Amino acid sequence: MVDGLVCRECGARYPAGPRYVCEACFGPLEVTYRWDHLRDLGPDGLRARITAGPPTLWRYGDFLPGFGETPPVDLGTGFTPLLPAPRLGERLGLRRLYLKNDAVNPTYSFKDRVVSVAVGAARAFGFDTVACASTGNLAASLAAHAARAGLECYIFVPADLERAKLLGTAVYNPTLVAVDGTYDEVNRLAVEVQDRFGWAFVNVNLRAFYSEGSKTLGYETAEQLGWRAPDHVVVPIAGGSVITKIHKGLKEWEALGLIERVATRVSGAQAAGCAPVANAFKSGARWITPVRPDTIARSLAIGNPADGPFALELIRSTGGQAEVATDAEIVEGIRLLAETEGIFTETAGGVTVAVLKKLAESGRIGRDELTVAYITGNGYKTLEALEPAAAGGRSPGDGWLAIEPSLEAFEAALSGGRRKTA
Repeated sequence: MVDGLVCRECGARYPAGPRYVCEACFGPLEVTYRWDHLRDLGPDGLRARITAGPPTLWRYGDFLPGFGETPPVDLGTGFTPLLPAPRLGERLGLRRLYLKNDAVNPTYSFKDRVVSVAVGAARAFGFDTVACASTGNLAASLAAHAARAGLECYIFVPADLERAKLLGTAVYNPTLVAVDGTYDEVNRLAVEVQDRFGWAFVNVNLRAFYSEGSKTLGYETAEQLGWRAPDHVVVPIAGGSVITKIHKGLKEWEALGLIERVATRVSGAQAAGCAPVANAFKSGARWITPVRPDTIARSLAIGNPADGPFALELIRSTGGQAEVATDAEIVEGIRLLAETEGIFTETAGGVTVAVLKKLAESGRIGRDELTVAYITGNGYKTLEALEPAAAGGRSPGDGWLAIEPSLEAFEAALSGGRRKTA
């Protein structure tokens, strides 16, 4: 049950509602809960209640903002596969590696989690129009959920966004606003539009509720591991919310006795062309210095991350690492994941795999640590990244055989060095 909102900076409290920042210090707000009724069930009773729920993120409805009689806007999001990754693990020297594959959600990214919660809040608070600023995945997710809920929808994105993401958003028929600028400039415009028009911007005035959806990644990981926390997680960082909420979900379950003490090391992955959190971590800085993004990983291209300071603090306090991947390494990460585990991820997942590789090879992830890497989006959204110009001259077509329609032509092509099978 939601108790209200609290400022993460000064601790000021507010009633639950569409509120952007703390009025006292302009700090970010977070949802608080009363869970006495859940504690009364005891860990065994609470586990039984969870497992009896639907195979979606709403099996964790007791731990998410509730909206009275308003049903959630649910497209079937969540409870995505947690897959052992033996072939990738063998390549990297990791014996207990898992992949949390959120690329299989309804609009093919983890954003369906946060949007399902946020659109439910928008309806409960009486809004008829929802909106967002997005680097692409949120755009498609909000447009889909707004269509499902019958709400007016406005999507603000950088004009140079990947074409697949633009088309994958436009199909739901929102008003798509392509802005000539970076995501940070688009986000500033979104704040101004929200002030003027009073719409429900899911990542502005509903951000406190929206961000709670990411906790379910932590819940699912713990449940799918047999009610335990992993030893190490590797999470991509854009705005910094996901990495902090995964850990928050684990700590909430520890407090309720659902899992034992959480000692998870939390590591963050960023693109080298947009790495404000990793830069601060590596330099020992206490503060995040904004950067202007220049990377093919556009879904992570947030140069001034709202939750960056909290992500930095979490990484340090848990003994984790923050590392970066160049554009070439991102593409190699996409290819490595695809050819070892059969998962095609977008550029954000390429960042995660490339950083996972660096951390493993440098010994910063232990060989026997139970490690979970989060794959947050589908590769068909960022096909441009695999074009030769973006992939450092390499193309998926490098291994293709182009032949005439005859057995002789095929055998001749095989004799050119391709693997043969008797």
